[in-house]
Amino acid sequence: MPGACAAGPLRVKYPLGRPLITSVRQAAQSAGEQICGRLRGNILFGGLAPGLRLRLERLREEYEISVTTLREVLGRLTSEGLIRFEPQKGLEVARISATELRDIAEMRILPECHAAALSFAQGDPDREARVVAAPHKLTRMKARMLAGDHEATAAWKRGGRDFHVALILACDSAELPGVHARIFDRFLRYQMLLVMFRGAVAAAEHDARLQAALARDVAAAQKILTRHIPACIEYTLVHGLLLQSEGPLP
Repeated sequence: MPGACAAGPLRVKYPLGRPLITSVRQAAQSAGEQICGRLRGNILFGGLAPGLRLRLERLREEYEISVTTLREVLGRLTSEGLIRFEPQKGLEVARISATELRDIAEMRILPECHAAALSFAQGDPDREARVVAAPHKLTRMKARMLAGDHEATAAWKRGGRDFHVALILACDSAELPGVHARIFDRFLRYQMLLVMFRGAVAAAEHDARLQAALARDVAAAQKILTRHIPACIEYTLVHGLLLQSEGPLP
């Protein structure tokens, strides 16, 4: 009919309030985030060994993901330093070395000290609540580790990560927590592969850092951290833990 279009262009109302193509794209992004988290976790916690060659078809089948999304995930993990491209070989899980361990340790100290200073200055009650709550799980896992139960290693390190993150979350920066997380994850990977547990000494350092955080004593907290991290590295190298982890790849 001639006047049928007079009311203007047809506007489609979507049942869920958004275009279908947007929903599909967001679902794909969500799936990609989940797969990225799983693959990252498998690398960090030793499920995928250093130097292991990554075959796209095998990963696609194992994680039930499209090649396009898989490439995006691998690209992201490559940018995080967990996967590397080797000429003539392709993609492989990043190898480990004493040189890189020292570099990562140095990189971790800088943003963590700065973020902690900013966080302490906020005086946020929520920050203090998180700081107080974070060590509980860590303390339980440390007790098991001190008793020789290395089955608690993963939970112990997750507890350690939660504790260190709690100390900086109130830093009021959009970038610092993300920078710290990427560096910390690479450091965490070495800890998981090498089981760098120094016993009661490390436990005492965590306790001292907690007290410094509650007192908002920036200088004391930074001093403890700059002693704590290098001590972990030296313990690893002196005891040959890095050499023990090297062997034939699967």
